Amino acid sequence: MDYRYMPAVTYTQPEVARVGLNEKEAKAQGIAFEITRYAMSESDRAIAEGATQGFIKVLTVPGRDKILGATIVAENAGEWLGEFTIAMKHGLGLNKLLGTIHPYPTLGEATKATAGVWKNAHKPERVLALLKRYFNWRRGNNAVKKSGA
Repeated sequence: MDYRYMPAVTYTQPEVARVGLNEKEAKAQGIAFEITRYAMSESDRAIAEGATQGFIKVLTVPGRDKILGATIVAENAGEWLGEFTIAMKHGLGLNKLLGTIHPYPTLGEATKATAGVWKNAHKPERVLALLKRYFNWRRGNNAVKKSGA
């Protein structure tokens, strides 16, 4: 039994579910972390169900997609905490969750959306700017070159 990945659920309305470290524990242990948040008000299924209260919060290693802990505060949060638990247990990062097809529309799809928020925050801006300049050059768009884009 590996207690590092023991999920816990408090059956309130909305439910509170978590696995791994939370912010307080990470700070107490001197573990550096980043926080990624996803508001349930962004979930299509949550909107359809009228269950937009809540969020997902994931702690990751700074600059990496390795999950240190996840907290879900939402309707039926305990039902979909397992995806984060499996990911942590088997060393799967947020990129793997993002690359997994999820049924649409479901509340559980919010785990993938959270991974998308993380990925968007870590996109390689410099590389994307260089690619933009390159493709504009290939298309013969010199106006972009003059504007510095």
